[in-house]
Amino acid sequence: MLQTDTREHTEFREDHDVATEATAAPATPTAPVVCGELFFQRCLWCGTPAYRRSFCHACGSMAFKKERSAGVGVAVRRIGHAQHNTWFVAMDEGFNLLCQITGTSPVVVAVGARVSVVRAAAPLGQGLPVVELTRPAPPLDRWW
Repeated sequence: MLQTDTREHTEFREDHDVATEATAAPATPTAPVVCGELFFQRCLWCGTPAYRRSFCHACGSMAFKKERSAGVGVAVRRIGHAQHNTWFVAMDEGFNLLCQITGTSPVVVAVGARVSVVRAAAPLGQGLPVVELTRPAPPLDRWW
C-alpha cells in the first residue's frame, strides 16, 4: 500500500497545531485604566461619523477609518433613571454617544450642558464612556 504522509504534510500539521494553541488562549487587552482619548469611525464612502458600528447607517458600507475625537460635546437627552446619570451626548464631530456623566449630581445636568470625555471605555473595553460637566446648560429663554 502507498504511504501518503509526506514531509510537507507533517510540517503543515505541526504548524497548524502551534497556530491553534496560540489562538485558543484568550487574549487579555492591555488598555489603560484611564483613557481620555475617544476614537470614532468615519465611513470611507460617504464620510458619516459613527461610534462602535459594524456598518454605516447612511450608506450601508462596512469600510471605516478610525479617527481621534476632540472629546467634547453637548448633553442631548437623559436615558433611564436619574441615579445612573446616563445621557445621549452629541459630540462636536457629528456622532451621538451614550455615556455616563460623572462629577456632579444628576439634577445639575440639563439639556445643552457642555461635557468632555474623562474615560473613553472601561479598562476591559466594556461599559459606557464617562464624561464630566465642563459648562452647565445656558438658562432657558422665553420662546414667546
